[in-house]
Amino acid sequence: MIYLIKFPHEQVYDYHLNKFQYKSHLHLTMIDLDILVFAAHPDDAELGCGGMIASMIKQGYKVGIVDLTEGEMGSRGTIQSRYEEAKVASEILGLHYRNNLQIADSIIENNSANQKKIIQVIRSTRPDICFIGAPSDRHPDHGKATKLCADALFYSGLIKIETNDPASQEIQEVWRPHHVFHYMQDRPIDYQIILDISDVWDTKVKAMAAFTTQFNAPSGDKEPKTYISDPSFFQQLEARARYFGHLGGCTYGEPFAYHNLPAGVKNFDSFLQHKQKR
Repeated sequence: MIYLIKFPHEQVYDYHLNKFQYKSHLHLTMIDLDILVFAAHPDDAELGCGGMIASMIKQGYKVGIVDLTEGEMGSRGTIQSRYEEAKVASEILGLHYRNNLQIADSIIENNSANQKKIIQVIRSTRPDICFIGAPSDRHPDHGKATKLCADALFYSGLIKIETNDPASQEIQEVWRPHHVFHYMQDRPIDYQIILDISDVWDTKVKAMAAFTTQFNAPSGDKEPKTYISDPSFFQQLEARARYFGHLGGCTYGEPFAYHNLPAGVKNFDSFLQHKQKR
């Protein structure tokens, strides 16, 4: 199991070797993932689709997260604390990979340089499925990050866009994920799928709660109060999960939208998995 977390000053935490190293001294081991989740900020993936992540890992799939920014413009916490919290959340979920592209927070420009950072990761990890954020949301960064990721995921399949492997510097082979989904963030999205996360709800809650500077601020806390720091925010998240669980015929659910509908299928096996064969 390997996941990499970039730290300030070009340091990287290599979970395989269990120590920090500078990029110039690090031999990066690439990994083929089944699922890769992109998030504007550390904690966005846990909030939006932490249940899906925990569920897929529980089923034996290899899952990773790429945080685009370090969340340095957030009102609470520091860059270092956000990395430390992301590490704890990653361990709770059992992630196989995590990376931070250190794109400027609150700006998130959709330019070729940022697209190539994402393309490098896609071609290194070769995921079958990618999850990206909401097309638009309360936080402007979310929509901008989603557009950047959607464009990069398409361009990653173009042979004339060349990128180099970050370890070997060899030219990477093209790769485009077979399916792309949007996860819901703060505001509702037009979803087509509700995933049952009832058996991993507690894991999702623990992963979200790992971001101690962001959520569930205790009384007397001296950091700025924010929309998400009040304990009632977690109550809202549970109510939402219960609502979608109700719609999906389960206790807790997460909604997802398929990017660029319609989705092509070869059969309806997944819809018949609970039906006994005659």
